[in-house]
Amino acid sequence: MSQAEYDTAVERTLIAIEDALDDCDWDIDYERADAVLTLTLEDNGSQVILSRQSANRELWVAARSGGFHLAFENPGWKCTTTGEDLPALLDRVLTEQQGEPVSLGLE
Repeated sequence: MSQAEYDTAVERTLIAIEDALDDCDWDIDYERADAVLTLTLEDNGSQVILSRQSANRELWVAARSGGFHLAFENPGWKCTTTGEDLPALLDRVLTEQQGEPVSLGLE
């Protein structure tokens, strides 16, 4: 994957997450600063942070349960330690932090 392809994949992913958050039933605020997307659960103030890691062409997710490194494997991002794809990983960590099932409906 070239740097340009990586940058495009990250940008598309972050936009898709923002769109899913706009459409979901949960009160999850988000703020984006360049390549860092911070999700804040309004019920308890906990956060999940997604960040671009250009040097190793990964997308990192930081949550209460730990840090997760995701590599792009067509057609999407896959966690290098758990094997989960990004939608499953986000739903899981958000559910853990919310204390109730959360599904963003990402594909």
